[in-house]
Amino acid sequence: MRISWLLPLLAAVVSPAQDKKAPEDTPPAAKKAAPRVFTEFPVPDAAPLDVEKVSKEAIASLIALQEGDGDDQWPYQGVYREDRSPSPVGYRVGGTSIAILGLLSVPGYRSDKSRQEVVERGLRFVLKTLEVPRMQEDFVGNYDVRGWGHVYGLLMLQALHEAKAVPADLVEQVVAKEKWLVEVLCASAIPEAGGWNYSRPRGYKSPRNTASPFMTAPALQALFLAKKRGHSVPDAVITQALDALDRARAKPGGYAYGAPAKSQNQVEEAQLTMMDKTPSSAARAAACEVTLLLAGRGDLQRLERAVDLFFAHWDDLAVRKSQTGTHIPPYGIAPYYFLYGHVYAAQAIEFVPDEQKREALRGKMRAMLAKSREADGSWNDRQFERSGGYGTAMALLAMHMPHLPKMPTWTPSGEPAKASEPSQAAGAGK
Repeated sequence: MRISWLLPLLAAVVSPAQDKKAPEDTPPAAKKAAPRVFTEFPVPDAAPLDVEKVSKEAIASLIALQEGDGDDQWPYQGVYREDRSPSPVGYRVGGTSIAILGLLSVPGYRSDKSRQEVVERGLRFVLKTLEVPRMQEDFVGNYDVRGWGHVYGLLMLQALHEAKAVPADLVEQVVAKEKWLVEVLCASAIPEAGGWNYSRPRGYKSPRNTASPFMTAPALQALFLAKKRGHSVPDAVITQALDALDRARAKPGGYAYGAPAKSQNQVEEAQLTMMDKTPSSAARAAACEVTLLLAGRGDLQRLERAVDLFFAHWDDLAVRKSQTGTHIPPYGIAPYYFLYGHVYAAQAIEFVPDEQKREALRGKMRAMLAKSREADGSWNDRQFERSGGYGTAMALLAMHMPHLPKMPTWTPSGEPAKASEPSQAAGAGK
């Protein structure tokens, strides 16, 4: 079964993006570069991952983790609270949507009644919860996580539709909510500067807010797919967000934690904070490079470098897995970057044109997932039990990335959206 590829982090309960100043610059033009040889990094010691067996155990874990009055949700939990709730409504919608995406990613969904039943309950929860005041367009205060619910809710609804897995009595409602979420995402983009961020210290509509690459990349991918599905997506919203990603790219090859303001250059190495340095950036570079590549602003050399960075700094990410705290020195790495990084590195691997390299990198990814698996067969990069649904779903997505269809490329208005070129998407279809 095919579902549309999706996502990414739900995570993050992070501090406000950095605000830097530098002269105006023009984003680099798209260019083609010859693929280069990957650097060989050691694979973590772990038993070979039996994907079929492990997937069955992960599915069982996800089903057992569904909770709520109607056993209809997978609420994500972090350190952020709203009205004393350990799982704000944006995290509930986002966590449930990601769990559904994980369940859909494993082959055999159409014949698996147990998965279909829990997915339907989760879908009904998301549709109902998108109606509550905390999920409407207007963000509140300095910190607001509803945007994660918007991004992942849209990705999930579109994936269900692409998979022809929407219950007949919900088709009309799902279509309407898809359209509404597209409108909400476009309306909630940072004015002028572009992109998205859950932290807006200068006010919801201030153009002086900075975009978060962690949030901007998945939001863009959700809108790329929305355009392919026939929804209206303004070119300006996409262009400004892509410009923000371009500006966030640091000269050493990573990505700043927050995109510099519109009038600023790409980040110089001397300007990097602990949260911008390459080890921290290793979890978000692949997400950004894939997104820019889909929009005609990237190249394979940059993308391959991002995959290299993920493997090279896996230990830096892993040492913070399931630990307390958020942005801990020396690199400002937080626990919730860990599985997000696996998903996007896996997505980037599928764009590597050389089949032999691609398969070798898939093997490395499976080894890392095997090493980071919990004793009960789930995955969790936080200390909170309620983040296990998110973690397990993200691991399934990374594991099954080779057979998930690619996100479509972005094309301006007047041109039809199209799937990624076969040379970039080899191994995607089963």
